[in-house]
Amino acid sequence: MGKGGGCVPSKKRQPPATTVAAAPSSSSAAAVPRDVPEEALDSAAGESGRTLRLYIVFYSMYGHVEALARQAAAGAGAVEGVEVVLRRVPETLSPEVLEKMQAPAKDPAVPVIAAPADLEEADGVLFGFPTRYGAMAAQMKAFFDSTGYLWEKQRLAGKPGGFFVSTGTQGGGQETTAWTAITQLVHHGMLFIPIGYTFGSGMFNMDDIRGGSPYGAGVFAGDGSRQPSEAELALAEHQGKYMATFVKKLAQA
Repeated sequence: MGKGGGCVPSKKRQPPATTVAAAPSSSSAAAVPRDVPEEALDSAAGESGRTLRLYIVFYSMYGHVEALARQAAAGAGAVEGVEVVLRRVPETLSPEVLEKMQAPAKDPAVPVIAAPADLEEADGVLFGFPTRYGAMAAQMKAFFDSTGYLWEKQRLAGKPGGFFVSTGTQGGGQETTAWTAITQLVHHGMLFIPIGYTFGSGMFNMDDIRGGSPYGAGVFAGDGSRQPSEAELALAEHQGKYMATFVKKLAQA
């Protein structure tokens, strides 16, 4: 759930289970950037004929962002030669606080990413998170803050990345939450891949309330009781397919 002006307890809903792929892990530590090997800049090019991996890494307190993540995974999974890996970032709040906030238990079918260094094996990454006052939630920021080793070595340089978000209201940060996150990609040397208006007429529909923007898919959570609409889920699926297709084209370049 995202709240443009803070958090409101949710009428919780547990999203359906999904099958996810396992990924190896390693540890990391931050330092100051030094010489960056040329192969780091070529890491996104991939090897001809190999299976490409699109990581979808998200934080979801009440399930809204997770619903978008699963739909994006469905879209990406439809692209031949691309494997989707769903991971959630570590929770920073205590169980006691989460209980008071009426946050549902996390689905164990989607594991926590073992280490930031796992992203090295990704050919592209979609990050999903709710807003907190127009910027990403602290849990996702904490994860980015732990990627110092990857930044030092520029291990993610050249990899495409994108965002999808959740906000509490229509003016709560559907665009600002994404564009304030672009700095994270910039410092890693990653390529920001927005969806633009590639969703076609669905981007111009004014008949229904719909989250999302040219920056990426989105959902309006309201007080938490509103669930993603069919239009919002369709946009998330489109973004997953769009990113997977871009990853594939980049690898074949």
